[in-house]
Amino acid sequence: MSSTKSTSPLASTAIVRQRSGIHGAGVFASQPIAAGLRLIEYTGERIRHAEADRRYEDRPYDDNHTFLFTLNERTIVDGGVGGSLARFINHSCDGNCEVEIDRSRIFVHSKKAIAKGEELTYDYCLVRTPQDPPDIDEVYACRCGASTCRGSMMAAKPKRAAAQSSSPTATAKATKAVEKKIEKPAKTKAKAAKTKAKVALRDRG
Repeated sequence: MSSTKSTSPLASTAIVRQRSGIHGAGVFASQPIAAGLRLIEYTGERIRHAEADRRYEDRPYDDNHTFLFTLNERTIVDGGVGGSLARFINHSCDGNCEVEIDRSRIFVHSKKAIAKGEELTYDYCLVRTPQDPPDIDEVYACRCGASTCRGSMMAAKPKRAAAQSSSPTATAKATKAVEKKIEKPAKTKAKAAKTKAKVALRDRG
């Protein structure tokens, strides 16, 4: 973790839950917040992937309302069970916060100064997999309104590497170079827990 970031969480009075213009409930600054501060820990019940599958297997695939956070290949944090306010932080393609995992704990940090009354957001950047349905971007449509909005909470579709030459071998090498950069973490059957090592959240409120 960067040494420029505070590791002491702010008092809970610094953030509050309110109705959001983005979607459902959101989390807002109740006082000015400086950049680089650890704001809150994402907490909840720690369960195995199989339990997450069982718990949400009856949900239709297009229901993205869960509070699951994939911590690693074995563990998922279900913020819907004993979770903190962090589970209500909404997505934005140009968020003012970011999520980091530190010693198997999940923390939300401010990455820029946040004014009093401003909503806290971060980019979920949900990882794409070959199993995603064709309408995955519609299921996880983004409503952030940022000028850089990509229209989806899903990560941007990877660009194919340009061929370095007309040689099939050179083209294959270029494609592999791109594919190695695309993270492919475990995903539950409920399609509710994706991550880019930093972020893996599905809808709030």
